[in-house]
Amino acid sequence: MSDVQNSQEPKKYKRVLLKLSGEALMGSGQFGVDPETVNQIAEDIREVVDSGVQVCVVVGGGNIFRGLSGAASGMERTTADYMGMLATVMNSLAMQNALEQLDVPTRVQSAIPMDTVAEPYIRRRAERHMEKGRVVIFAAGSGNPYFTTDTAAALRASEMKCEMLLKGTKVDGVYTDDPVKNPDAKHYDHLDYKKVLTDDLRVMDTSAIALTRENNIPITVFSIYEKGSFGRVLRGEGRFTTVQSEG
Repeated sequence: MSDVQNSQEPKKYKRVLLKLSGEALMGSGQFGVDPETVNQIAEDIREVVDSGVQVCVVVGGGNIFRGLSGAASGMERTTADYMGMLATVMNSLAMQNALEQLDVPTRVQSAIPMDTVAEPYIRRRAERHMEKGRVVIFAAGSGNPYFTTDTAAALRASEMKCEMLLKGTKVDGVYTDDPVKNPDAKHYDHLDYKKVLTDDLRVMDTSAIALTRENNIPITVFSIYEKGSFGRVLRGEGRFTTVQSEG
């Protein structure tokens, strides 16, 4: 671990997946979607697409409804999870709108069929969209209750043969403790999957870590709130944490 910036050799990526939490779309708000934040993220995605990298996106729904909290308050878990999936569709449409206002061709594919607002999820069609330079946003998680959008992101990254899964959060990486509550928390530049699991660092849930580990997809955690950070991370610049196999 280190307090210095990463200094790894830049790699040219062909295809990556960006995982955004629903909370990342709130900006400084307490709930909902902040248009300014969504537009800034869309501009960052456009910059990466313009550089020749194929991009797909998975968005969470916690800014609107979180299945686990609904279940904790007495709601039946399956129903709560489906409500959370529908929240991700709303966020995906907001992101699609922001991207298309920047002239970035975008398609939303939903794991829950809803033909009026989104395409059904079809792997080969998604790959074809990206090959044509379109951004594909995967909505409704995996389409199954009891699975988080982190797991859905790892699943789609595996299916799309992405070279990296980037998790855009409120903080610039993984720390030994909550850096907001503990100013002495140390920042990790690099981690391996095993340490993430054994130390319960909660980079993503265990199912997502297992999927990315099995398919050898590095996970990079960075702050989506820093303008241009998406592109900088892909160039190996700035401050972030990368999780991958040792060696």
